[in-house]
Amino acid sequence: MEVTEQTAEGLERRFTVKVPASELDAKLTARLADIKGRVNLKGFRKGKAPLPFLKKMYGKGVMSEILQEIVNETSVKAFSDRNLKPATTPHPHLTGDVEKVLDGEADLEYSVHAEILPDFEPMPVDGLALNRPVADVTDADVEEAAQRLAEQNRDYEPRAAGEKAKEGDLLVIDYVGSIGGAEFEGGRGEGQTVILGSGSLIPGFEDQLVGAKAGGEVEVKVTFPSDYGASDLAGKDAVFAVTVKEVKAPKDVAVDDEFAKKLGLDDLADLKKRLRERLETDYRALSRNHVKRALLDKLDAGHDFDLPKSMVEAEFRQIWAQVESAERDEEDKDKIEEQLKDEYRKIAVRRVRLGLVLAEIGRRANVEVPTEALQRAVQEQAIREAQMLSMRGQQVTPSQVLKFFQQNPQAVAQIRAPLFEERVVDFIIERAKVTDKKVSKEDLMKDPEGEA
Repeated sequence: MEVTEQTAEGLERRFTVKVPASELDAKLTARLADIKGRVNLKGFRKGKAPLPFLKKMYGKGVMSEILQEIVNETSVKAFSDRNLKPATTPHPHLTGDVEKVLDGEADLEYSVHAEILPDFEPMPVDGLALNRPVADVTDADVEEAAQRLAEQNRDYEPRAAGEKAKEGDLLVIDYVGSIGGAEFEGGRGEGQTVILGSGSLIPGFEDQLVGAKAGGEVEVKVTFPSDYGASDLAGKDAVFAVTVKEVKAPKDVAVDDEFAKKLGLDDLADLKKRLRERLETDYRALSRNHVKRALLDKLDAGHDFDLPKSMVEAEFRQIWAQVESAERDEEDKDKIEEQLKDEYRKIAVRRVRLGLVLAEIGRRANVEVPTEALQRAVQEQAIREAQMLSMRGQQVTPSQVLKFFQQNPQAVAQIRAPLFEERVVDFIIERAKVTDKKVSKEDLMKDPEGEA
């Protein structure tokens, strides 16, 4: 194999690769000799067909397979021999007369190009100064959590005959949905329970049931969200003929020993102890989110190197697809598309840069994702995807999705990537100089993504 570098501008690399016809012929001869004893040809005893005859019968087809294998192998080798890591899969382009190559009359020549990963020195992370906001779990927080738990586990009792439904009531309903006067698939339900004000149904659906009576019928008009899971319904106006079977009012729940025992606990003190432990775990997770954001900000500010345009563009396309499929929030609703694209492209640049920095720090520190953690994450993802596909009418089991992952290493790599990132973040935080800073619960619960 002869490799000649054609382009070396920035992160772009382009090579011309030449494989002599003699080398191709040697591979073809070896491949035909391997299949010679396994084919039955009319007029020849098994395994006795001469090589020229085999070349005439199978030469082009076998050579086509050999060319594909050689191009795949040598296009990667052209980079690895020079200690270059392609940012994306190298793109080969055959040149010359391909028919002559297949006939063994010409050398194989092709060009291959790809952007390479940048070579950079990560900033030192040992002793990196970071502030970690922390908040204490107060008795009031525990009381509030206990009250929420009581509301989630409260009982309901039928309202008096003719009494209207109020927000917070539990209704049992039958419904039939239609679009343009025609019933749509999945739009019919019987005996479904809904708590008014819970937001569990399409926006606006529950509001129109306030004031309904048991035995009554209500025509509910709604518009499916633009990002609704079923694309054939997204953004469409629908009408639901609803029959209210029951209207039940919530019963007051006393947060006491009896309530705790209904939950399988010893007493109220045991319930509060467990709630406090859960809140402390939640607060620690929130603290970590803040310190992670501070860490990523420092890593972003501490590195400046060229990025592969293909990686930035791929990240931007993924982000923009999510933006287009969702409703604009208050902050973005008045911005023109070009302004939004510019902002999200900057986010893509940041994500790619941080991904490369974390990957390099993790590589140098030999950070690994435990096999059991990856297997667990793959299984959980398989269950989620199977449920999502089932909601769309596709009957797929988690084991079928799991089999797909087992046969597609790239899909597993996408699950591994965030696990690896989190372990690298933990690795850095363990070596950083972290100073705890007391803050209020409200400040702790602020979204760190929204901070400057």
